[in-house]
Amino acid sequence: MAIILKLDEVMLKRKMSLKELSEQVGVANVNLSKIKTGKVSAIRFSTLNEICRVLECQPGDILEYSDE
Repeated sequence: MAIILKLDEVMLKRKMSLKELSEQVGVANVNLSKIKTGKVSAIRFSTLNEICRVLECQPGDILEYSDE
C-alpha cells in the first residue's frame, strides 16, 4: 500500500517548470523536487494548498492511493 505523488504529471499538463512552481508556491526548489520524485514521507497541508492553488487542481490530482 502506498500513496503515489503525481505532481510531475500535473506540472506537465500545466506546462510549468519546477523553478516556476517553486517561486509561485514559496517552497525551495529542492523540497518541491523531493515531492515531485516521491522522496518525501510527509507534506504539509499548507504546501499542498499552495501547490493546488498555483496549479489550479485538487489534492486528488496530485495524490493517489495504491494497494500495490
